[in-house]
Amino acid sequence: MRKTRTTTMIAGCCAVLALTAATAGCGGGSSGSGKKSLEMITGVKSDPFYITMGCAAKAEAAKRGVKLTLNGSAQWDVSVQRPIIDSVAAKHPDALLISPVDGAALTPSLTQMQSAGTKIVLVDTEVDDKSVGVSRISSDNEAGGKQAAKALAQLMGDKGSAIVISVKPGVTTTDARIKGFNEEMKANHPGITLLPVLYDNDLPATAASQIQSTLAAHPDLGGVFAGNTNTAQGISTGLQAAGKQGKVRVAAFDAEPDEITSLKNGTLDVLVAQDPASIGTQGVDQALDAIDKKKVTANIGTTMVAITKANMDQPDVKKYYYKAGC
Repeated sequence: MRKTRTTTMIAGCCAVLALTAATAGCGGGSSGSGKKSLEMITGVKSDPFYITMGCAAKAEAAKRGVKLTLNGSAQWDVSVQRPIIDSVAAKHPDALLISPVDGAALTPSLTQMQSAGTKIVLVDTEVDDKSVGVSRISSDNEAGGKQAAKALAQLMGDKGSAIVISVKPGVTTTDARIKGFNEEMKANHPGITLLPVLYDNDLPATAASQIQSTLAAHPDLGGVFAGNTNTAQGISTGLQAAGKQGKVRVAAFDAEPDEITSLKNGTLDVLVAQDPASIGTQGVDQALDAIDKKKVTANIGTTMVAITKANMDQPDVKKYYYKAGC
């Protein structure tokens, strides 16, 4: 409201700096004001996995006395996330925590931000270029895929055919899950026939259609591995529509509210839950260490747990359930 006085003060300040040949400007960015600015861009802002991560990151930032601005893609798409990155880059934040939706396509934008001085912390997903990011924090997705394969094979009695349905090729996390799943099946479960991987572009309706088509073509289908939450939801819907609920075993990643419900009603059999809260918390800590020029951990792996109907009510398991809001 005090526009005239503020303008005069700023002008006076800049005049003094000009006379003294100072190199810093009056109205500098966050580092100039002594406050750290953190931005976070998640993969899909409505996804409980990323909601849980974002809530934990905001809580940690508040605890550390810094402000974190949270944003995210409306859908898993490069064309949707890239403009968000460009908008954040224009703010010149001290650090950006990001879950890139593609391992290669977003590298130029992130490299440019990094070159301009923003510390990049990759949370959950990564980019292929190892020079991008001061820290990478995620689950051991390959190990999680192997864990899902072991559980599914046991439920299938080590026989029949199985299929993986996932998001799309080129996503580092889900690619690693598929790799781990396939390696475990081929190495230790020869009685199970693996069908070609299908991709649903993160659309539950597509996954529902794909599982129904697969059932029609392969009556011996005994197991399905869902690469992410939306895929799991679609598979659940498709199996219910086909009357195969409980007959075709399903292992899925994550522990979102809908998946927990599906586990209770028997549509899903195993959930490999990650720890998105820990990813968010450690992401903030690593970003602040990088800003303060302290030692930063380049790679951090977080805990995973297999949730079944038998253990889902145990307190040490329920803590891994994802949230739909802060």
